[in-house]
Amino acid sequence: MRRRECITLLGGVALAWPLAAHAQQPPMPVIGFLSSASPDGYAIRLHAFRQGLKDTGYVEGQNVAIEYRWAEGQYDRLPALAAELVHRGVAVLAAGGGTPAALAAKAATATIPIVFAVSVDPVKTGLVASLNRPGGNLTGITNLNVKVGPKRLELLRELIPTATIIALLVNPTSPSIAEGFLRALQPAARALGLQLHVLNASTDRDFDPVFATMNQLRADALVISPDTFFNTRIERLAMLSLHHAVPAIYQYRPFVAAGGVIGYGSDETEYYRLVGIYAGKVLEGEKPADLPVVQSTKVELIINLKTAKALGLTVPLSLLGRADEVIE
Repeated sequence: MRRRECITLLGGVALAWPLAAHAQQPPMPVIGFLSSASPDGYAIRLHAFRQGLKDTGYVEGQNVAIEYRWAEGQYDRLPALAAELVHRGVAVLAAGGGTPAALAAKAATATIPIVFAVSVDPVKTGLVASLNRPGGNLTGITNLNVKVGPKRLELLRELIPTATIIALLVNPTSPSIAEGFLRALQPAARALGLQLHVLNASTDRDFDPVFATMNQLRADALVISPDTFFNTRIERLAMLSLHHAVPAIYQYRPFVAAGGVIGYGSDETEYYRLVGIYAGKVLEGEKPADLPVVQSTKVELIINLKTAKALGLTVPLSLLGRADEVIE
């Protein structure tokens, strides 16, 4: 063989090696992120979710891809969106949009691993067989937003000692949350001598009639049920509660920042970081059936002092002293 031909041949082999190695690299795994809400209100949660992934060695765009599907508060879109992610062949499906998203994901696949984020009992809801040994292809994180419902009533009573009539806003299209939350509140309401009036809203056009009814009831305060639909309408709910002079309590800081008077509920950052960690564990090869359902236990109390003053309320020092954050 001539020397030039030999060099050319060897050069071709050397060039082929890296190309072959590149071709043999496994494809980047894809996480499907399914939410009942919209991306606008998910900045804090997505940052925490990505941090959880990073804690397990995964960085979006480097060694994992994430495909997002948003139902924009329209729960009837969730089955089709879940089916899209299943058809895409994602490695893990993160149902990060509450109970409706988790149920839609479960209905869409019995094989792709699912990590859910819910505020209800996942056993009673039928998502898993047990908390310690979930079985099947689902596991996930729960928060305390339903369980701390009675505490929200106590906070309102502390803020408004003369309160007797409390409006409770629920989404009737999500009965597992609405009914569970109402059951949690009723004993506390009786113990505090409060009358609960349940009001329903599942579309934007429901809000004005709901607040008109509150005025007719002469409601002293409003408790908003933990629901993804309401998460996507935080600014409007805060504005309406201020406009109608109805002190309102909800679960997340953005509601208080938008003008709500009190926020009390699970810490979003801790909650979604745990979801990201579990998604990373599944990518590492751990089976959902063997990963116990974890409860996010960190809660935070946030008070908007400016809103309280606008409503003519004096926040007791005992309440201010317990607040994790006071917005002035």
